[in-house]
Amino acid sequence: MDAVTYPDKAVIDFINSNMIPVRVRHDQKPLSEDFKVKWTPALITLDMDGIERHRTVGFLPPEELVPSLMLGIGKAHLERGEFSRAIPRFENLVSKYAKSDSAPEAVFFLGVAQYQSAHDPKFLRKAYDQLTAKYPQSEWTKRASPYSAIK
Repeated sequence: MDAVTYPDKAVIDFINSNMIPVRVRHDQKPLSEDFKVKWTPALITLDMDGIERHRTVGFLPPEELVPSLMLGIGKAHLERGEFSRAIPRFENLVSKYAKSDSAPEAVFFLGVAQYQSAHDPKFLRKAYDQLTAKYPQSEWTKRASPYSAIK
């Protein structure tokens, strides 16, 4: 990733604007043990309390890294109950990176965040409908299949 992904301007700009990057060698203890790093590259998104919210292992090209990082930030906000911060992250990812591998998961969690924010199951159904229309083969479509029963 050092040769292709990290030097990419979009990656640099995104990380500098949205994250506090920390680079740790895979054998640097205790962090490598604390976060159970078994293979590299391992990119771990932590929330403000240092709790892991998203992990990516292996090479990602620039066009996949940015949406993956966006997903991690959205999930961190979601897990902290910060729905008004999570929802725009997921919406932005789905809007700008609809063809990325992270988009189906973002659609799923967008529905979850909207449901938890409004307590309205229509958002879960909306996520399911969007997943079946745009990502029919995604594992996230399968995970959302119970929402098909929502009227």
